[in-house]
Amino acid sequence: MAYSFLAHPLYDNEQNVQLSGLDSSSSSVSCYSFPHLQNVDVNDVASTWIPTLSDESGSYKRLKRTTSMGDKSSSTISRTISTSSLNSLPGLHIRDHIKTYTQRYLAAEGVQEATLAISGQDYDGETKDDGVADGMRLVQLLISCAEAVACRDKTHASVLLAELRANALVFGSSFQRVASCFVQGLTDRLALVQPLGTVGLTSATMNIMDIASEKKEEALRLVYEVCPHIQFGHFVANLSILEAFEGEKFVHVVDLGMSLGLPHGQQWRNLINSLANRTGQPPRCVRITGVGLCIEQYQIIGDELEAYAGSLGINLEFSVVESSLENLKPEDIKLRKNEVVAINSILQLHCVVKESRGALNAVLQIIHELSPKVLVLVEQDSSHNGPFFLGRFMEALHYYSAIFDSLDAMLPKYDTRRAKIEQFYFAEEIKNIVSCEGPARMERHERVDQWRRRMSRAGFQPAPIKMIARAKEWLGKLEFCEGYTIVEEKGCLVLGWKSKPIVAASCWKC
Repeated sequence: MAYSFLAHPLYDNEQNVQLSGLDSSSSSVSCYSFPHLQNVDVNDVASTWIPTLSDESGSYKRLKRTTSMGDKSSSTISRTISTSSLNSLPGLHIRDHIKTYTQRYLAAEGVQEATLAISGQDYDGETKDDGVADGMRLVQLLISCAEAVACRDKTHASVLLAELRANALVFGSSFQRVASCFVQGLTDRLALVQPLGTVGLTSATMNIMDIASEKKEEALRLVYEVCPHIQFGHFVANLSILEAFEGEKFVHVVDLGMSLGLPHGQQWRNLINSLANRTGQPPRCVRITGVGLCIEQYQIIGDELEAYAGSLGINLEFSVVESSLENLKPEDIKLRKNEVVAINSILQLHCVVKESRGALNAVLQIIHELSPKVLVLVEQDSSHNGPFFLGRFMEALHYYSAIFDSLDAMLPKYDTRRAKIEQFYFAEEIKNIVSCEGPARMERHERVDQWRRRMSRAGFQPAPIKMIARAKEWLGKLEFCEGYTIVEEKGCLVLGWKSKPIVAASCWKC
């Protein structure tokens, strides 16, 4: 069973801060459930945990708390922010003060409510006693360690990390395993922390997209086989592309990233097979252009696809554009007259989301200039790109706890496949989210609502996906365990685990 953590709207890096609804007497704790973490005295938690918020500029403020020590059954935690500290920010007008401290207040509230909710009930309303103390202690250690790292308190963080390493076991419970990945990320981030008095972090040398080992490739293949995340994206994308190509003679797919370089091009094998067996004549020419840096790997996939298409009577032309998305130029994509273009992006565009938004806007502008009939966008549906480190940390802990919980239900405890998936695939994402900043932070996942805003600003219009029944039928035929769900949300399809969104698919047109 996974631990559920608070997802706060403040952590969307473009979320407008609302100045209403900040009554400290109200709480949203009841909206979040925390399995295994019950029977904890809220006063004990509050008396030992005071969050410190930081932004990425390295500025830190500590928020004071006072705890009501009345009846434990009705205990509350009030929050106060010293108004005199407003004067510590020179050169700001009162509206700037309000916005600054509202942001810090809401971030603190999000982390605080996540901690308070530890005393809640399980999904079925039944309280469980087994593992409560250990689970509670592990959550407290993780949050406290994240706070110490954010404060650049190396001494305290090192002590907490030592205890975490002893309790976060790679072959333990689902939460112990996900905690072990966050420990790795916190360790890497602490190593990059500069002494107090300096700003930000030292530059990280790790780039998750440069990791090209046999273990990484094997883990990706196992993720594709065991988890429905990527297969779901391929299924939705292919149906949308087939609809766009209906009745067309010359069709062209531009694949951004080639699904991370998965071997054999399984997505396009399925598409080619569908085109060969569609009603009427198959297309006279099918072109696939792969965009990415693994040119040799892509060319191997392309050769296999051309041979497969030939066996089905399909004329396929495969080409590769050796370029990162950020350096892609309009002339790199060779278009032909009268061909219909479809753009395919499976877990790719989040890597070019930066603080300035310039990189993503440039890529979207190039895509728009190609005038595709459809752009299929599949992304992780979570907010891992907020302005505050602690906010991103809590969001990621919530998100990956659900994923590790699903793996716990699908694979036996000591299955080496599960360990490879967790340690060589999802752990790499977690470490990048937790330990990296600036250009090195590639895993900038955002929620589907944020992608709607970005795509609309870039001139794209939504093309609602109307295949919920077929998607549910597809999921039911697969051999994944119960617990996965597919829901339609404002024209998008969202794959989730026990109501926690995991991957969202959307379609767009010019």
